[in-house]
Amino acid sequence: MFSGWSVMFANHNGKLLVYASSGMSDGERLKSVSVAAEKMAKELRLDVEVVTFEEQFTPIYIYYKNAEEEPIPLYCDKGGESTMQEIYDALRKMMFVLSFHPKHSALKQIREEVIHFS
Repeated sequence: MFSGWSVMFANHNGKLLVYASSGMSDGERLKSVSVAAEKMAKELRLDVEVVTFEEQFTPIYIYYKNAEEEPIPLYCDKGGESTMQEIYDALRKMMFVLSFHPKHSALKQIREEVIHFS
């Protein structure tokens, strides 16, 4: 069972999915990860969706998903002390690398924007 929320930026480039346990005791970690994902999504005109699961697990994951393709893992917060900026920087680097993959031509179009924000 899961629930969550999403932010739509009217795009065709896909979306970022944030997966977390609904019973997380550290709301600050989820907030840092979510804010970093929202910032990246807004800059690249991607949607973002936070999905929470009743199942208990510690890591928070961020995936990229485009249309009906399988989600691609971009980031995993294993309970560390990462700041929002460190998480954002990690996402930016992964999105840049992913933009070279031939299967993700939509990201190729936003590659310059990924570079611009670095």
